[in-house]
Amino acid sequence: MSTILIEIRRARSSDAVAVAAAHDEAWRAAYQGIIPGPELEKLINRRGADWWDGAIRKGSRISILVFGEHIAGYANYGRNRARSLYYDGEIYELYLRPEFQGLGFGRRLFTAARRDLAQSGMKSMVVWALSDNEPAVEFYRALGGRPVARSSERFGERSLDKVAYAWHG
Repeated sequence: MSTILIEIRRARSSDAVAVAAAHDEAWRAAYQGIIPGPELEKLINRRGADWWDGAIRKGSRISILVFGEHIAGYANYGRNRARSLYYDGEIYELYLRPEFQGLGFGRRLFTAARRDLAQSGMKSMVVWALSDNEPAVEFYRALGGRPVARSSERFGERSLDKVAYAWHG
C-alpha cells in the first residue's frame, strides 16, 4: 500500500512551470464555451511560466495544492481590490486541474487561503465568479458565500456577468 502526500504550501519559483500548466488546464475546462475562444487563448497565453515566476518572486500570495508529485491547483489572493466592497481580503483565483475537481481539494485550498488572509488581519473576504461558470457559483455557495455585488467584464465582443460572494470574519 502506498501513501500519497497532499500538501498546501506557498508557491516557489521552481513551481512556475507547473503552476502555468495547471492554470492552462483549469481555465480551458472552466471557461470553454463561456469566454470566446480567441479571448480565452489570450488570457491563458499571457500567464506562462515567466509570468508566474515573476508573480512568485514579487511576493504575490500564491498557494498550491500538491498531490504526490503533481500540482493539482492553486489559489492567488490578497487585499480586496474593489474599493466599493467593504471586505478586507479577496481570493483572486482558485483553480484545480479538471481531474482533481470534486474531491474536496478546492475546499481545502479555499480554507488555507482564507486562514492565511485571516492571519494577516483580513477577516472578511470576497471572491468574484462569472455567473455562467455554474461549478464555481455552486462551489462558493456551498462554502457559505453570500452574493453581495454584481458587475460585468468584457471579453472581446462579449460582456459577461459576474457575482461577488462574501464571507465575514
